[in-house]
Amino acid sequence: MEERMETLIREMKNGDQRSLARLISCVEDRQAGWKDVMKSIYPGIGKACVLGITGSPGAGKSTLAGEIARRFLDRGLSLGIIAVDPSSPYSGGALLGDRLRMRDISTNPGVFIRSMATRGALGGLCQAARDVMRIMDAAGKDVVLIETVGVGQDEIEVVSASDYVVLVTFPGQGDGIQAIKAGVMEIADLFVVNKCDRDGADVMASEISAMLELSSEAGQERPPVMMTSAFTQEGIDDLCGVLSEFINQKKARGKPQRDHVRNEVLGLLEREMVGMLRERIMENGKLESALDAILEGKGDPYSAAEELMARVHLVRSRPGERKEDTRG
Repeated sequence: MEERMETLIREMKNGDQRSLARLISCVEDRQAGWKDVMKSIYPGIGKACVLGITGSPGAGKSTLAGEIARRFLDRGLSLGIIAVDPSSPYSGGALLGDRLRMRDISTNPGVFIRSMATRGALGGLCQAARDVMRIMDAAGKDVVLIETVGVGQDEIEVVSASDYVVLVTFPGQGDGIQAIKAGVMEIADLFVVNKCDRDGADVMASEISAMLELSSEAGQERPPVMMTSAFTQEGIDDLCGVLSEFINQKKARGKPQRDHVRNEVLGLLEREMVGMLRERIMENGKLESALDAILEGKGDPYSAAEELMARVHLVRSRPGERKEDTRG
């Protein structure tokens, strides 16, 4: 590893926020040596409790995260906050709107806020966000809050990066249960009906509780359902009390769980392999030839994909066929 990177890591662990920011930029932008940075810090991670805050757009996740952060800071905890915004389809950057909503705590020395773009990741998180979370962990943060872009029913990537997931919803969405059912409903460790000063909050909380009761097996512990309002401060202290219990459970549990590690290794493998395949397919012009054939009506995307996979020795055997040994 370069001496410059070693110096940044050492200064980051000593509490230097500027070094922390520089390391994050290096890893987020995939600059030369970023993997060496991650390999170096990995043995020392696992102490921070990672709380994922997700939910539909407009639920007030950013404001709620700011209120949670303020109370944790008052309790003497240090925090890292990753605010994920949608990527621009043109520049790849993010609006940074979430960070603007937390500007009143951004000057507190106990908190470090990083805004990130989804970079096209459908689950609301990209691999770089996971890496940044680990850097904040290595920097000694007690808690890392990951506030995701507003998600849909099947965008549940946050669960594989978090120790606990808080699903935030709010009244006035029309069919509230439709908005949070399916995959998202199954990942939450805690449900929060935010903006409870609005009409319909009690009904929505009751509907969520009823759904959880119907979907839970007998004797299975159900996630809590809480009501909050960042505007009136109602329920915020109770919410932070439950989150504090999560933090204590994380401290007792220690290192990352096996399922989290498995998901991350598989995710890294997928990204590396896709990148390698893309390079090999693009380098010989065969992809462009296949596209020309499709546009001329002489081929189809399915056959083209099979032929390109065969050229890089990745052919899925059909049922009943023996897999040939393609090793050299």
